[in-house]
Amino acid sequence: MEKIILEKKQGNATILTGLNPNSKKLYLESYGCQMNFSDSEIVASILDKHGYQTTRMYEESDLILLNTCSIREKAETTVRTRLRSFNKLKSQNPNLIIGMLGCMAERMKDSLLEEEKLVDLVVGPDAYRDLPKLIKEVEGGQKSVNVLLSREETYADISPVRLDNNGVSGFISIMRGCDNMCSFCVVPFTRGRERSRNPLTIVAEAKELYDKGYKEVTLLGQNVDSYRWNISKKGQILNDEMPTTNFAQLLELVALVAKDMRVRFSTSHPKDMTDEVLETIQKYHNICNYIHLPVQSGSSPMLKKMNRGYTREWYLERIKSIKKIIPGCAISTDIITGFCDENEEDHNQTLELMKEVEFDFSYMFFYSERPKTLAQRKYDDNIPTEIKKRRLQEVIALQREHSIKKNSACVGKIMEVLVEGPSKKSPLEFSGRNSENCKVVFPKENSKKGMYVNVLIEDFTAATLKGKII
Repeated sequence: MEKIILEKKQGNATILTGLNPNSKKLYLESYGCQMNFSDSEIVASILDKHGYQTTRMYEESDLILLNTCSIREKAETTVRTRLRSFNKLKSQNPNLIIGMLGCMAERMKDSLLEEEKLVDLVVGPDAYRDLPKLIKEVEGGQKSVNVLLSREETYADISPVRLDNNGVSGFISIMRGCDNMCSFCVVPFTRGRERSRNPLTIVAEAKELYDKGYKEVTLLGQNVDSYRWNISKKGQILNDEMPTTNFAQLLELVALVAKDMRVRFSTSHPKDMTDEVLETIQKYHNICNYIHLPVQSGSSPMLKKMNRGYTREWYLERIKSIKKIIPGCAISTDIITGFCDENEEDHNQTLELMKEVEFDFSYMFFYSERPKTLAQRKYDDNIPTEIKKRRLQEVIALQREHSIKKNSACVGKIMEVLVEGPSKKSPLEFSGRNSENCKVVFPKENSKKGMYVNVLIEDFTAATLKGKII
């Protein structure tokens, strides 16, 4: 649940810009979090060098790849259904290759390859460099698999070709894997141990994006606060001849690339977020005043069972520090309802914490047991589905109240908004986000995509601000 999953992006096809005409067609569909969409850019960049051009039309493709997510059961069900529909194309095109990438790969390789025969190749998140070789094996009549996890792979030397649907905001992966071992989460088993990229390659990628016209970068990691270069987990310097870099220092380095390029990051972990990071955000205008800080539960006993590494009190202290050091900072969170043994008091503790913090928005789910996790091995998934859903609806309703309250307070204020592109509801309107990550919709007038504009907020919904350029 650490990863931000944007429902509207699920199943989007990755289309790359700046490609040479190539003979083979790749259809690459992504599910899950921002990391997966970033990984799809890496995959498409690798395959571009081996004669594949991306397409939006899977019917004309020679290679179909699904970049998958295992964080929720719903995502896995969606991918299975999609694979079955793609397999019908094989009767028309026997040479069509269908493959599965990402987090579902290791866990479901046997089922999808041998039992259900839905795919020809299965490739884990650390094996994308092997894709050209694996594809050749399939062309030779073999099924191909590489789901080995790595302690070194960061893809730092691969310059991702970017998605063509924005051209304003870009992702930069700063680290891979996770060491936290939250009991509900499958990520450490699908993405391996933490390893951080060389900060020089991150800064270079940010500069490259800026030179191409991008006005915003998002630094990605399962736990960005754990980023460390040339520093051990115990704080020891690994090589005295090299500089050290922690996450606060990396934020500063990227912020200094360009004053008019916004910097965001995701996701933070409450137990690791330091005041140094908060002070760096406060120091630089172009580091956005927005922090995603997953709480998961407001109950300390639940947090202990989840193996989160902090208490309710610790989390609230971090919130106090954010509000003190960065006044007006927007805060979002993740919340799970119905975790193992959660009682009504635990649930009420979550609601009370929400009332105390008043999150700007939240990503809310009821608990879905995932195979191989500590929770699956150690605890009973003993909360009835109807209770999970009822508690989730109570959380959603409360969050809606808080979101409306937050957005209503914005009416009459002037906000700097980065224009991201046309509004989905009207060709006469643009949409973009302010520093606090709130979506703002406004008439186009003379503005253009990639510009910063000042918008007077006149109206709102629970999810959107509306206004006019002044």
